[in-house]
Amino acid sequence: MTEHHDQRTAPAARGPHPAALPAVLRADASADAAAGNPLLSRAAWARILPFGAFIFFIILGDMLERAGVPRDGLRWLYPVQAGSVALLLAFSWRHYHELHVPLPGPAALLAAIGAGVLVFVLWINLDASWMTIGMGEGYNPSTGGDIDWLLVAIRIAGAALVVPLMEELFWRSFLMRWVEASEFEAVEPARVGLKGLLVSSLLFGFEHSLWLAGIVAGLAYAFLYMRYRNLWSAVLAHAVTNGMLGVWVVATGNWTFW
Repeated sequence: MTEHHDQRTAPAARGPHPAALPAVLRADASADAAAGNPLLSRAAWARILPFGAFIFFIILGDMLERAGVPRDGLRWLYPVQAGSVALLLAFSWRHYHELHVPLPGPAALLAAIGAGVLVFVLWINLDASWMTIGMGEGYNPSTGGDIDWLLVAIRIAGAALVVPLMEELFWRSFLMRWVEASEFEAVEPARVGLKGLLVSSLLFGFEHSLWLAGIVAGLAYAFLYMRYRNLWSAVLAHAVTNGMLGVWVVATGNWTFW
């Protein structure tokens, strides 16, 4: 990740209003272009690299399993995966201007929680064979019938705290708006067109084994971001979905959903 020492004044304690951010950032985006930067700016890479690291560990785990590494040993790859992504997010935090704002109001928070619950309910029901791609054994934190609760805690924390931030920054903050304009930070969430909405939601869906549930989730989180113009709405909904899913998986033993 490229280090970027800018002279932008730090936001006030409560941060600027979300609607004001595109105007503030337009000058920075233009400066990047004037400096001869490629199509993907520093802000873009700050959102791409954590997601890329997450995918890298998924591929690595699959390769190690194919090479004969026991699944029990591979379970400890997830803490490294989640920790690496968390470190990348922390390192690039100053680039995430849309998160340097207050949480949305009560109505938006309730809508986000409601959407998160609804997506969870749909997620565990949209599991017919034609709605899935390559469903595996999932993440099973038990050994000899005994659940490793440390692994459970790390898995739920990663899924409910790290993954929502990483994915919403990549799929909604970056890709959905970048499809509309390369200077994506200058794009108002409410002004994202059908192309950005569909491309990001479809790709988000097919990132998951439960592709149809993933598309529905992507649309729900995108609509929250577009409606309330605050990425925290989408992050909260995503966190609620993943947190509830984690509790449900442990309670029912349906590890394939993990």
